[in-house]
Amino acid sequence: MLAKHCLRVGSLIFICMLAGRVMAGIGIEVKSPDGGIRFLFRFTDGLPEYGVVYRGVQVIDRSPLSLRFEGSGLFGSGLVARKAVISRGEDNYDLVVGKTKSVHDGYTEGLILLEEKAGQRRRINFEVRVFNDGVAFRYQIPDQKGWNSYSLVDEGSSFRVVGDPLVMASFREGFTTSHEGLYTKGRFSGVKEDTLMDMPIFLDFDGGGRGNGGIGNGGHIYAAITEARLVDYAGMYLIRHGDMLKSELSPLPGQPGGPVPMNGPVGAGAGVEAEAGSPRDLEAGKVVSVRVKAVLPHRTPWRVLLLGARAGALVESNIITDLNDDCAIKDVSWIKPGKTDFHWWNGDIVADTGFQPGINFETNQYYIDFCARNGIDYHSVIGWSGIAWYTNDGISYDAGPHADVTKPIPGLDMKAICDYAKSKGVGIRVWVHWRALWPMVDSAFAQFERWGIQGMMVDFLNRDDQEMVNIQTAILQKAAAHHLHIQFHGAYKPTGLSRTYPNELTREGTLNYENDKWGVPITPDDDLDVVFTRLLAGPTDYHLGGFRAVTPGGYLAHFTRPYVLGTRCHMLAMYVVLESYLGMVCDYPEAYEGQKGFDFLRAVPTTWDETKAPVAIPGERVTVARRKGDEWWVGTINNGVGREVKLSLDWLPPGVYEASIYSDAPDAAENPNHLVGESRRVNAGDSVVLRLAPGGGQVMRLKKLLNF
Repeated sequence: MLAKHCLRVGSLIFICMLAGRVMAGIGIEVKSPDGGIRFLFRFTDGLPEYGVVYRGVQVIDRSPLSLRFEGSGLFGSGLVARKAVISRGEDNYDLVVGKTKSVHDGYTEGLILLEEKAGQRRRINFEVRVFNDGVAFRYQIPDQKGWNSYSLVDEGSSFRVVGDPLVMASFREGFTTSHEGLYTKGRFSGVKEDTLMDMPIFLDFDGGGRGNGGIGNGGHIYAAITEARLVDYAGMYLIRHGDMLKSELSPLPGQPGGPVPMNGPVGAGAGVEAEAGSPRDLEAGKVVSVRVKAVLPHRTPWRVLLLGARAGALVESNIITDLNDDCAIKDVSWIKPGKTDFHWWNGDIVADTGFQPGINFETNQYYIDFCARNGIDYHSVIGWSGIAWYTNDGISYDAGPHADVTKPIPGLDMKAICDYAKSKGVGIRVWVHWRALWPMVDSAFAQFERWGIQGMMVDFLNRDDQEMVNIQTAILQKAAAHHLHIQFHGAYKPTGLSRTYPNELTREGTLNYENDKWGVPITPDDDLDVVFTRLLAGPTDYHLGGFRAVTPGGYLAHFTRPYVLGTRCHMLAMYVVLESYLGMVCDYPEAYEGQKGFDFLRAVPTTWDETKAPVAIPGERVTVARRKGDEWWVGTINNGVGREVKLSLDWLPPGVYEASIYSDAPDAAENPNHLVGESRRVNAGDSVVLRLAPGGGQVMRLKKLLNF
């Protein structure tokens, strides 16, 4: 029986059943519970297509749907809808880790049974769910006579965008990628064709007349496209073709455009990083690549369109976890989200302590003691100066052919480190290269559990083909059996799987502050872009906590003791604005202790009971408020332009609150590490003045006073 906080309570209310009428052109309409979103399905010239209307405004129009299989051709022409069942449903569940503790979302579901009129007469069910804040659809392929497996070469899911909205997206050169990149902004019509776009992408249907790029509604409609429940399938990208965005799936290893298969026993044919062929070649028909191989019955991931009249509504949405399976871990009592150090980022700094720093007990003890003094939950055992903590014959941290994560380098006693950390109330995590881990994953996890390790960062995955997707799912499943949590790096976006496997505490897939070490600093404007793109998919690991803020003119690349742009208040606010269940505290002890603002960093939670985004202005600023128990934590980050604005607290539950506030100091534009603190009482409905420096921020901790 599942633990109580994993329990999902669902209900379906039968509405109607249609049969045979779709071919007559009547179509099928599925409305959100509040009626604000309409999903329209119909056939045109025998081809299935759909559209989406939001609050009376068409945002997606006449978008074709198809699947193409190797050897058996296109499923998308000459179809008939044998049946369409419309029903109402509710998702009521608790999350072990997340931005919301208890989720209660209603939806309307349409299940449309499609069948070929001739030939093989294959059957595929098209499933759509319409929520009040978005739409999702997927394909269900049931087991059937004469068809028990398939090889998919193309998924023709598409999004024909109405008007010429503003687009924010990160472009990829190929399918082998760490998914780390800056975001490009511009009109849809200016998006380069036949170029991979990573998801999520953000769309602003910014009103006005259609001739001005708008949709003629006079206001804004915000949207984002991504996917949910990526399981046993290839990761999806988008490519622009004319007025349409079309899906593009990662090829399997050994297929044209896919990763090169690995020579040697790395299990399940796992591949290595390799350059991928361009999507233009794939689209031109010069090559055919198999993207997915599956045995029936099988389901694709959900294709998700988030929608809102406020950009903040997309941040607040729980659709991504709604679309995932219930918690698969029976006992979740061992899963402990929290914060972790990560000394690689600061350059492996150890202050004057009288011992020889390196991969030894004393160095790890130094950081464990820092964590214990300051309530940091985990210490990360990584290695030192480019050398991994485990036996490895690769170059630097890369995995060599004889890497063995069950054997520490000579002189390192992992059991002693774990025992010492446990005596101090600190957990131990380790860093591993995935290619060193995967060949011995079962024996490694058993050994980690014996030592007392509680989790790990699995790094350099750099792929999202079906094989890699299955490897990551297997890592989560196997890790759970040994009470280990996982942090994926060099990895694709989250798709809500932390609901099913809550031992997945965070994912990277974001160009973040690690790049400040190498001369490509992340700007406050870049941080804002992440909020409206990558963050919408789920938890985002970001190498947070740099306490050496400089102005743009004062920045220099430092691999050791790196600088960061934006003010210290901006950095503190990132712990609230971003979602991550394993927040990094990346700087070294002396950079923090005795510094103003470190008290906020020590205290801020990493999982939440409720999330609101009362202010979200793409490209300008965002305020995110998250509740833990009876306290609200509020973070605001600003772009590169200083401003003074009022923040209304009308979103707070009624009452009087004690507010502990950190704000940019008056001279923060020149001295970005300067901040000012104050405490005062505020009422729900009050307004607080935010004086935001260029690249600045502000944080508040609001505790409700029960006697008022």
